[in-house]
Amino acid sequence: MTQIVDLNEFADGAVAERFNLELQKVLENFADLNTDPTAKRKINLVITLAGDEARDVILANVQAKTSLAPAKKLEAKIIMDLDDKGKVTGKELKSGVKGQTRVDLETGEIQEDTGSRIYSFRQPKEDVK
Repeated sequence: MTQIVDLNEFADGAVAERFNLELQKVLENFADLNTDPTAKRKINLVITLAGDEARDVILANVQAKTSLAPAKKLEAKIIMDLDDKGKVTGKELKSGVKGQTRVDLETGEIQEDTGSRIYSFRQPKEDVK
């Protein structure tokens, strides 16, 4: 079969360039830790051809479309309670178990289940004068 076009040179190299641009997006999506690494991604190159009335010239339009993996769903727990006025309110549960205190490893603070500080073991830094 005779090669009609070289896809690396077709449309002044734009087809290969578009593919590489979309491939870069796919690679970045695979590298994103917020996405499922096993989810399939797609690159579609669509070439639409339309002829003129004389049937001697064909216009080729090239479009690249990419389907990426969405970010993984996130989950958080919210503790529901009533405020001082009897109105429903809520706060994010940070400790994992309602009513359980926790230690924040970054700050060394002892916190309520919602992350509010109860006590800090670290001494406050004095201002340097």
